[in-house]
Amino acid sequence: MKTQNLKLKTQNCEELEKQLEETANNWKRALADYQNLEKRTGEEKLNFAQFANSQLVLKLLPVLDSLDQLVKLDKFVKDEHLSLVNKQFRDILISEGLEKIEVLGKEFNPQEMECVEVVEGEEGKVMEETRTGYRLKGKILRAALVKVGKK
Repeated sequence: MKTQNLKLKTQNCEELEKQLEETANNWKRALADYQNLEKRTGEEKLNFAQFANSQLVLKLLPVLDSLDQLVKLDKFVKDEHLSLVNKQFRDILISEGLEKIEVLGKEFNPQEMECVEVVEGEEGKVMEETRTGYRLKGKILRAALVKVGKK
């Protein structure tokens, strides 16, 4: 009888240990899932903020284009205030992660550029830029409009 009781107690103890181990594993998995969820949520918040910024910057690019054109005009070149405003505006956008896509003389890249005209020149090279293209934090925000050379 004592042996039987001892066996039952041992079995109960083993079952309880298995249940305890299973519960501990479940808690570990739940904790890992929660930590992964926290990490994903943080990344999604960051991506959302960057997307929101990109929409604002995209809306401001025509203003930057206009300022650049005004500075290039002969009658406004001597206007230091206009040049200063242009530089300040550009610096703000650069601080938000905006960068100009350099295209002149480079091979045509359809990922960064949009060909608006084919002109006589070196085959496949960008001969002229008609609208500046920009990246925001490494992603293409607006493709550059270019004229591409063809022999």
